[in-house]
Amino acid sequence: MKAFRKFVSILWKSWFLFLTSFFVLTIGVFWTFPLSLSSKTFPLAYKGIRLWALLIFYGSGFRLDYSQQGKLDPEASYMFISNHTSVLDIMVMAIIHPQHPIVFVGKEELAKIPIFGTIYRRICIMVNRSDARSKTRVVKLAKEKIKEGNSIVIFPEGGVSDDRNKVLDPFKDGAFTISISTDLPIAVYAIKGLNEMFPFSWTEGYPGKVKVELLDIIHTKELSLKDKDGIKEICHQKIFQELIKG
Repeated sequence: MKAFRKFVSILWKSWFLFLTSFFVLTIGVFWTFPLSLSSKTFPLAYKGIRLWALLIFYGSGFRLDYSQQGKLDPEASYMFISNHTSVLDIMVMAIIHPQHPIVFVGKEELAKIPIFGTIYRRICIMVNRSDARSKTRVVKLAKEKIKEGNSIVIFPEGGVSDDRNKVLDPFKDGAFTISISTDLPIAVYAIKGLNEMFPFSWTEGYPGKVKVELLDIIHTKELSLKDKDGIKEICHQKIFQELIKG
């Protein structure tokens, strides 16, 4: 029975990989990539990103259970943050934000993936976390994207933890430095279930309902960088407390 479940998981993840590749080659190459070359057309390119995410997410058998404590202003830009346990977290953030074109801050090494990497460089801000100059560049580019009316997504853990039993890694500074420097409100989310439903192992995982909750919107207009550590800890605790509820 265990071997059968592994076999089914491999088939299912192969289907996920097929969907992802197919829509990168179609939506990504012929829609998102050409439009992302201009900041004026990025909102339309973002519709392609959302369509890509929607087709893969629901096409792989997932469902979304979304709730919110607070309401986002459709005319405002935000810093969206959440816990990070799966590649699907990226799709979830795009799906739940139809009115807020978002730019992701992501790992530089993903730009090396054939075809996908070319598109990735156009729609994301890449960061090399071991390079201080790269981090400075990220802040500069994020400020430019915010001025253009976009929102930013950063997973402040800095990546997916190798320890699947760990609830939440410590947060890095980037999201909070950018938010305070630009008076950008921080929208704090908790994503539940993907740690078990879609781990990186080919022989584990299953489709199901992903729970996402907007926990709080924290305004930074009256804050200075000396408040950064305090806000970072508040956000960490909000997400941590929600995740341990189960």
